[in-house]
Amino acid sequence: MTRKSSMRCIARCLGLLAAFAAAGLSGKLAAAETLVVTRQSIADEKAVFATVESISVVPARGRIGGTVAQLKVREGDRVAAGQAIATIGDEKLVLQMKSLDAQIEALQAQANQAQLDFTRTEGLVERGILPRIKLDEQRTALNVAENGLRAKTAERAVINEQLNQGQVLAPADGRVLKRLITVGSVVLAGDPIVTVAQQNFKLRLRVPERHARFLKAGDKIRIDGAEFVGEAAKSGVIDLVYPQIEEGRVIADATVEGLGENYVGDRLRVWISGGTRSAFIIPSGYVTSRFGIDYVRLQKDTGTIDVPVQRGRELPTPTLPDGLEILSGLSAGDQLVRP
Repeated sequence: MTRKSSMRCIARCLGLLAAFAAAGLSGKLAAAETLVVTRQSIADEKAVFATVESISVVPARGRIGGTVAQLKVREGDRVAAGQAIATIGDEKLVLQMKSLDAQIEALQAQANQAQLDFTRTEGLVERGILPRIKLDEQRTALNVAENGLRAKTAERAVINEQLNQGQVLAPADGRVLKRLITVGSVVLAGDPIVTVAQQNFKLRLRVPERHARFLKAGDKIRIDGAEFVGEAAKSGVIDLVYPQIEEGRVIADATVEGLGENYVGDRLRVWISGGTRSAFIIPSGYVTSRFGIDYVRLQKDTGTIDVPVQRGRELPTPTLPDGLEILSGLSAGDQLVRP
């Protein structure tokens, strides 16, 4: 082996040793990642049930009486404000429209004849064949005919507007909760046709009165992800606490994003704050499970040991999304080592 080959072998070996040393050092740093256990003040959450409710449920009413000729929506359909959802027909209005059309044609003929008579009389008066009083009489007859035509035309416009009001319009954006009539039903002016729930839903909480003193507007609430199929847990804010206790419960409204796809009346389990308490909260990555028992790894002077702990429920927060409560097995000041 030449001197140059020997030098290359030595350099390669030194490079491998440096790589192994770096790998060992990084492994020690990863293994040395520790967390000091401290008690934290957290909200003492209580589970209550809430229902998804619309802020308001408004009826879509017919503006005229008659027979429902068409119904364009079903339960659950989304509608926009001003959308035609049903048609009410009134045969009397159609007959009145036909009668007015005939009268307008007759008055139009009278107006045309009065115009011809006025023009003819005007020419004769200018030649001095007829006195001027005849021209005044023809002008009056023409004005009467034209005014009568305008009056009937306006009356026809009123009937036409009543026919147009046979369209039942959605009063607001939302979803159709219930159809109150069927096609062929006879309705009066003002009768509700369908009920529409406005789309901006809220959660209505019913909290036992023993928790009323802890409940106030602006408090945070949490909904488990299990309540939403395939979605993460959601949070919301209490908007209003009603000042009346009904059947031992306090009523409160909360706003939660993403409730638009739920059913009105859907019951959800909600966690609210019932005061504060101290607890141990650690990332769930520090906990391992073997044979049904949960363990954490503690750093001691002599090394690391695995200690069994009792797992509580998950308490995710914006700063600790994988937060987990430990009920027993830890003490303040313990140093946890990530497995």
